[in-house]
Amino acid sequence: MSLLMEAATNAVNAPHFPWSFTLVYVVGFIAAVTIGSIAWYNSKRPVGWEDKERPSIVPEVKKEETPGIGTPKG
Repeated sequence: MSLLMEAATNAVNAPHFPWSFTLVYVVGFIAAVTIGSIAWYNSKRPVGWEDKERPSIVPEVKKEETPGIGTPKG
């Protein structure tokens, strides 16, 4: 019986959710927002945003005429 009580005490004192999982979710959310923002700023501008300038922190992505076709450009 004391073995069960000791196991229950150890289970109560143990962390319930590892910090690494939380960190992965937070970093993933930040990466998704950043990549999505860059993609949105490089897409066609929505109505009302045509004359707005690109923020200086967002890199400009150049379009290729035939992406993925032909020899790689190096």
